[in-house]
Amino acid sequence: MKTIVTLTVTRYPAWAVPFAFHSMLFFRLPLLFRKDLIFWRLMGSGKNGTFDKTPDLRQWGMLCIFPEGYFPKNAEKINAHDEILEKAYGKFIKGWIKIFKGKSTTYLLEPMAGHGVWNGREVFGQLPKNVEHDGEMAVMTRATIRFSKLSRFWSHVPDAAEEMAKAEGFITSYGLGEWPWIKQATFSIWKNQEFMKLFAYKSHFHKEIIRKTRQENWYSEDMFVRFRVLRKF
Repeated sequence: MKTIVTLTVTRYPAWAVPFAFHSMLFFRLPLLFRKDLIFWRLMGSGKNGTFDKTPDLRQWGMLCIFPEGYFPKNAEKINAHDEILEKAYGKFIKGWIKIFKGKSTTYLLEPMAGHGVWNGREVFGQLPKNVEHDGEMAVMTRATIRFSKLSRFWSHVPDAAEEMAKAEGFITSYGLGEWPWIKQATFSIWKNQEFMKLFAYKSHFHKEIIRKTRQENWYSEDMFVRFRVLRKF
């Protein structure tokens, strides 16, 4: 089954941190009762919104997966950010973000290719491992890190994150996680597939992480998915 995905990252003002933190509890209730959702996750963010083991309590992420056709085929028909927030997450969540002055960015995404599972499930549907694509694209990598490998994993993160930020063709990224330090995801956007591949397979520190994860078995579960960016709000 084909799917369509929303990823929303919301940054709250400093005074609203307690409300931002508790949103991860209260947002679960309306999402639990949604019958039109295939999968959803609420996630924290690393310091300054990057991939970092120090949490950023002002920034939080939401990911929802819907069946194909839930949103208009022509994404340009969605007129405003409020419209997609309400359709994706409901009036309660949209209202909470507005009341507590959260500034949100939402990406409407179409999964194209990937491999791996999320909590044992192919949540984005059955995807080909590779696909050719011209134009802007997004990538999500997610892993559950073995407890015994946490120090090894996190000791390599800063260099790879800095390398990505300086990579040619890189647009932006977010470090997100379900469980601090253990269940981690990186969402990044690239000008095109060639720039993404150049970073993934040629850059020194990232290539070294790939090699060591295989040699030392850092992850108990991992996933890699490429997306077509349909719209950014």
